[in-house]
Amino acid sequence: MALGHGDVKVAVEELETCKRKLAVEATVDVVHGAWERAYRRVQKQARLPGFRRGHVPRSLVKLHFADDVRREVAEHLIPEVYRQALSDTGLAPVNDPDLQDVRLEEDAPLSFTAVVEIRPQITLGEYKGLDIQHAPPVVTSADIDATLEQMREQHAEFRSVERVANPGDLVIIDYTLTPEGQEPHTQTGYAFITGGGSVMPEIDQAVVGLQAGEEREVGVRFPDDHRNEQLRGRPGTARVKVIEVKEKVLPELDDDFAKSLGNFEDLTAVREEVKQQLEARRAREDRLALEDKLVDALLARHEFAVPPSMTMRQIAHQVEHVRERMRRQGVDPDTSQWDYGKIVTELTPGAEKAVRRSLLLDAIATREGIAPSEAEVEAEIEKIARTTQRPVPAVRRMMEKSGDVDSLRHGLRERMIFDFLVQHASIRG
Repeated sequence: MALGHGDVKVAVEELETCKRKLAVEATVDVVHGAWERAYRRVQKQARLPGFRRGHVPRSLVKLHFADDVRREVAEHLIPEVYRQALSDTGLAPVNDPDLQDVRLEEDAPLSFTAVVEIRPQITLGEYKGLDIQHAPPVVTSADIDATLEQMREQHAEFRSVERVANPGDLVIIDYTLTPEGQEPHTQTGYAFITGGGSVMPEIDQAVVGLQAGEEREVGVRFPDDHRNEQLRGRPGTARVKVIEVKEKVLPELDDDFAKSLGNFEDLTAVREEVKQQLEARRAREDRLALEDKLVDALLARHEFAVPPSMTMRQIAHQVEHVRERMRRQGVDPDTSQWDYGKIVTELTPGAEKAVRRSLLLDAIATREGIAPSEAEVEAEIEKIARTTQRPVPAVRRMMEKSGDVDSLRHGLRERMIFDFLVQHASIRG
């Protein structure tokens, strides 16, 4: 149905900065037309004893299917009238309308109110020439040395020793755990690193000072957040027997170690590779830190309200991200207890800032005409295709289907906005 000029009347009332109330009315002629179309649709599907489907007389349709007809009118007419009201007012709500006071009768005008939230009107102030204090980090020899030590740790070996267990050793034990008032649980060949916090602290402390063949019994208390609710806070005993003690042996930091890591001639080559990787990572981190400072400076200069629905959408996105991460880790998020009231309270400040950030950057991009070209978008798709070793057309089709092309375009636009802001900022080291 196409509504014409004058078919819909709408009055807009400002309730809050980002909230509007629309009083909408459609003429009786519009309602009559909608009712007539609804009768025809319902009549085609109507069934009554003695009549073939689609051949029930109009008088009987009115008598027996009045509720179906009214429902048809409501489902088709109200959305169409609402869309026309938005078109007439030029409003672009950021949420679904809260419809109130709906009056819908066959021989009367349709009327209702719709409460909606809209994007704030942002009056741009200073966003060029921002004065930012920011010193890019420098990769030092100490940073390289620390990374090499981590690499040594990753390639450490554990060798069996004939001595008592010390902190940092890998111990293999048999143990029997007996919660108070419950049956004991026994496990053999259990391995852990002492002092690593992977076992109950009483068991961790019990094995220190024991050598292979020795055992000890200690009292334990199950943690208050134990995965088994029946054991939370319950006392018990643990008998542990050390089967084997292994000490950590780190490889020497020399050319042989360098060659074991891959295609490196010597340790100098490894240090250079580590330096390049650290510099690349620091550069990414530095860029993000600089962007955060620019955003903070911009937000401090621009005060505007944020529609609550946009904040809640941001929170919902964060929560779903956490739930998806749990699913990837093999955990069903629906089995966990979620205090959504507490979650909303904790996430609201950050979510509001994220929405304000997005709205402000969008306003600057619109003012400056910043947007990636299709050639730039295509170049990014080609990069992804090269990285994933897939044909470009296949990657493009997959991304278009999933909506990732729009996300890519948005990411490119944001990168261009920050390039613009950095270019026009005064950055002091």
